Amino acid sequence: MIDFTRCHNAQVVERMTEDDYLQKQGFEVRGKAEYFMHRNFAHRGLHDMDRSIPENSLMAFAAAVGEGYGIELDVQLSKDGQVVVFHDDTLNRVCGVDGRVDAYDYDELKEFSLLGTMQHIPLFTEVLELTGSGDSPLIVELKSGPRNSELCAKTYNILQQYQGKYCIESFNPFIVRWFKQNVPEVFRGLLAASKEEYIPAYPALVAKLLSNCTLSFLCQPDFIAYQNVERPKHVLRMREKGTLLFAWTSRVPDVDQAQNDAVIFENYRPSLLF
Repeated sequence: MIDFTRCHNAQVVERMTEDDYLQKQGFEVRGKAEYFMHRNFAHRGLHDMDRSIPENSLMAFAAAVGEGYGIELDVQLSKDGQVVVFHDDTLNRVCGVDGRVDAYDYDELKEFSLLGTMQHIPLFTEVLELTGSGDSPLIVELKSGPRNSELCAKTYNILQQYQGKYCIESFNPFIVRWFKQNVPEVFRGLLAASKEEYIPAYPALVAKLLSNCTLSFLCQPDFIAYQNVERPKHVLRMREKGTLLFAWTSRVPDVDQAQNDAVIFENYRPSLLF
């Protein structure tokens, strides 16, 4: 859940209006986006529908690197503060274990099987060791949780040692804002989805704010990564003024490229670039 009690103070300290930053960022965004524009990104790595190669596994990332795709992945913290690569808040779906990821130390997490395979939950550093040797730019999604500032700082500290190309994104505008305030040179994106995706976790008004990316002025994203559905007018207006638009998650070959600047895909093999 996103703590919206911080929204008022954030609005007060923000000096630049939304129109100001949208007008300014067009040229800046294009310069940062060279390695991401018109590229297809393997969602949680190049995993298989038959689950023989599980999502967010070293095997899935190696497969994506081997074929030259960009990679999208998810990071969050273990109980002992390790940055691990895993999507869900809980272990039930992927590992068949009850409980939250952040309820276990990494020494415990690494013993859990991913979808019944020999693959385990990797450390972020392990993934970067694998991808750093290839030409696969990374989209790193930071999952929102109770220790967001710690996650941001630790993720960036790890990425500072990385020689490959990367950007960050999050559904939480305050995570994206952390990067804006602390390392504004990092290419950053705000994730969003249709209003229905936020209900019942959030009240209808909050769901509408998130879906419309109304709070984007808090973090001034370089791109919006939006669910592969009809986009709100506000998002399309942002794109017209320079904010890039990424799509997630495409499952139909060669359909979504024309409407987006980059595409996150799964369950098929598109061209590397479009």
